[in-house]
Amino acid sequence: MAEAVIFLGPPGAGKGTQAKRLAAHMGFRQLSTGDILRSHVARGTELGKLAKPLMDAGKLVPDEIILGLIGEELAAMPNPRIIFDGFPRTLAQAEALDKLLEQRGIRLLGVLLVTAPEEELVRRLLGRAQEEGRSDDNEATIRARMVEYRQKTQPLVDYYAKRGSLREINGLGTVEEVYQAIQEALGVRA
Repeated sequence: MAEAVIFLGPPGAGKGTQAKRLAAHMGFRQLSTGDILRSHVARGTELGKLAKPLMDAGKLVPDEIILGLIGEELAAMPNPRIIFDGFPRTLAQAEALDKLLEQRGIRLLGVLLVTAPEEELVRRLLGRAQEEGRSDDNEATIRARMVEYRQKTQPLVDYYAKRGSLREINGLGTVEEVYQAIQEALGVRA
């Protein structure tokens, strides 16, 4: 059965870590638009050349580029079982994703909002930047991404709450504690 889970939350909340774990446990494919975009930047594709200056400035890449990527990814899967990691980020993306999922007969299992205090998020992202050598993660860029997140992504909380699919997950605690909360929110057995 074609199914999807959406992970939302600010940068550094632990979406990627938890999405990887859930994907492995449930046999889903994790789709991170950030990873796809960074891959395009590293390979120097046309998309990468368009996205790099925006990413370096902490700006979101335009919807038409992101939605094109998502559409291509879904079209390449015969029976999608997918976890969206940090996508959608805007109401327009959420509405477009709803249409894509409906067109492809993909059932949305839930939208998981992973949260944590902003100072903890900044600390995590600076540590990750050092470990992974990410040029798009310096303190000024991180803070710009937090502002952009609050302005553009926060309305998704209301959107998915009204649809009855939002489940809030506290991103503080051990990786195992957060994962257990995610399993409970989705009704998944260990």
